[in-house]
Amino acid sequence: MATINGWREQRRVAQRRATPLRTIASGLAQIARAAFAEPYQLAVERHAVGLKRLPRELDGLKVVQLSDIHHGPLTSRRQVERAVEAANSLQPDIVALTGDYISHERGYVQPCAEMLGRLRARCGVYAVLGNHDNWVDAALVTDLFRAEGIRVLVNEGLRFEDRGASFWLAGVDDTMVGLEDLPLALAGSRDDEMKLLLAHNPVILRRAARAGVDLVLSGHTHGGQVTWRNERSASGRVRRRILRGLARRGETQIYVTRGLGTVVLPVRYGCLPEVTLLTLHCAD
Repeated sequence: MATINGWREQRRVAQRRATPLRTIASGLAQIARAAFAEPYQLAVERHAVGLKRLPRELDGLKVVQLSDIHHGPLTSRRQVERAVEAANSLQPDIVALTGDYISHERGYVQPCAEMLGRLRARCGVYAVLGNHDNWVDAALVTDLFRAEGIRVLVNEGLRFEDRGASFWLAGVDDTMVGLEDLPLALAGSRDDEMKLLLAHNPVILRRAARAGVDLVLSGHTHGGQVTWRNERSASGRVRRRILRGLARRGETQIYVTRGLGTVVLPVRYGCLPEVTLLTLHCAD
């Protein structure tokens, strides 16, 4: 009997002992738990952006950016409402919305417009459309957003004026659906004035740099949504494909937000949902 009991105890110890397969399974389970939790862990990212052509009167201008909300089956009202509350708490001068507000169905457009209509900014809320907005119903998104007081820029621009100074604020329709018209959005701007461009897809960066845009605000990438790598390589250089964060091409800078929602699966990993506060400063 003692021999049998000893054998059973050895077997239990062996079963408890870590094996490579058990270690891998445990690690994957932890990753899965984190991936399903991250979509609900909202982060506020704060960045200072130096711009050579920003008028000195506008130094310190606060721009809050929201993007890729994807209100629908995978992004609940509560997630959107939390992002709106966070944005308002930052007391922005401008709110910039950079596309993909809904997914799947037209029925999500009105509640999304109503929630985003609660955004408050001293100098207004401005928006552009993304590929998902165009795939669902671009006209409906545009009309309902405008009814909520959100200025939707569809290949157009305006001279933004505040504190006795100004710059050109422009927005383009989505590149993926073939509706982007950057020259039209910049028509009327002066060669020597600062230009801030809202564009859902960051692929526009090369063209924006050639057109003399100072700062582009984009989304679309979700920051990768599930990502294992740092956005910078081991040498410290920004990787070729810009998934998230602040980068530049020549004199043109771009900020790519990780956005709020998800697509395909309601998961994120190493890529928290984001509300962005960009504080613009004059740079010599």
